[in-house]
Amino acid sequence: MSNFKFQIQKLKNFYHLLQSILANVYYGFPSKKLKVIGITGTDGKTTTTHLVYNILISSGKKASMISTVYAKIGNEEYDTGLHTTTPNSFQIQKLLKKAVEAGHEYFVLETTSHALDQNRVFGINFEVSAITNISHEHFDYHLNFDNYLQAKLKLLLNSKVSLINNDDLFAKRIQGSLNQNRKKFYSLALKNKADFQFDYKSKYDQNLATFNNYNFLTAFSIAKLLGIDEEKIIKAMKSFTLPLGRYDTVYDKDFQVVVDFAHAPNAIGNVLFNLKERLKGNGKLIHVFGSAGNRDKSKRPIMGEESGKYADITILTEDDPRSEDVVTICKEISEGLRKYGFSYSSNVNSESVKKYTIIPDREKAIKKSLEIVGKGDIIALTGKGHERGLARKVEVPWNEKELVLKLLKEK
Repeated sequence: MSNFKFQIQKLKNFYHLLQSILANVYYGFPSKKLKVIGITGTDGKTTTTHLVYNILISSGKKASMISTVYAKIGNEEYDTGLHTTTPNSFQIQKLLKKAVEAGHEYFVLETTSHALDQNRVFGINFEVSAITNISHEHFDYHLNFDNYLQAKLKLLLNSKVSLINNDDLFAKRIQGSLNQNRKKFYSLALKNKADFQFDYKSKYDQNLATFNNYNFLTAFSIAKLLGIDEEKIIKAMKSFTLPLGRYDTVYDKDFQVVVDFAHAPNAIGNVLFNLKERLKGNGKLIHVFGSAGNRDKSKRPIMGEESGKYADITILTEDDPRSEDVVTICKEISEGLRKYGFSYSSNVNSESVKKYTIIPDREKAIKKSLEIVGKGDIIALTGKGHERGLARKVEVPWNEKELVLKLLKEK
């Protein structure tokens, strides 16, 4: 987004503000009758949102939720729209009203930087909020890191109490802003000193991915602030199933296939690092991914670097290309791969090492990975996760998990 477009967006945000005010009035300010928990951050928002919701329900609390995957009010699930995390203000207020009518006490809301910047959650007074982490993402919209961080801070500054990750690189900047505005906050960490230090991985589940250990810590800390008994928290965590498309092992026999929504550089690195640790013997990590078209171009080579650090073979393909040329996007990603010694091959095979290829059609790219996979290998499919649409020039139906299972039957 250019500076001119950025200024235009600011004008649009004023319109969104008016829309939010109208939505609050129309639905009778429902958030005032709920304890709303807001979750933001670059990575881990969805898993943390679902985990907090699961803890509340398991503890006998009446709770609702909006996440990237769906909204849930009681036993009813609602689609929040393709490629959407936080719905528009009228949808949000409508769902908040439904929660009030259902007699619910808590509402867990996954909250994006776009939603915060566009005032979609204006008028909601958050009981507790948490920021999972901050890294490179959405610079096509925010232009730079400072604007991105300021958008995220809106949530914390509009909360009675907030949680920050003391292990995050930008923790001190966030603390400084909260102190300057005299806002109450607590810290959490696995490495540094913090108010909450809870290592679920070492205590209860050695197989838990390290990045999910932070999500568990964040959810634990939120639940403690809400007064939930620790025994109930642990019990809920032990029964928790990761949300659809999050570190989802869809096949696990002579080799593994894992589907994950990771589409930011840091998230991709976290997923691949943990999958690399899963490998045994001579097993290889095959990575299939792309980058969204008409979105943040600056992150593409960085995504390539993360793949280059951990993958043995990389297949570059489409991921919501929209109106952009897929091959051009893939070539921009490959700049990062080359930094880690990768070279291009028109036909990668099971013997390839530090090689990448470009297959624009995502289904064909996944099929290729299944053709070259060997015993003990892991295929990582990142970017699409739970999504039910693939944004080409027109939206087409998509289900990554079902596609993998279909291709495996044909293999």
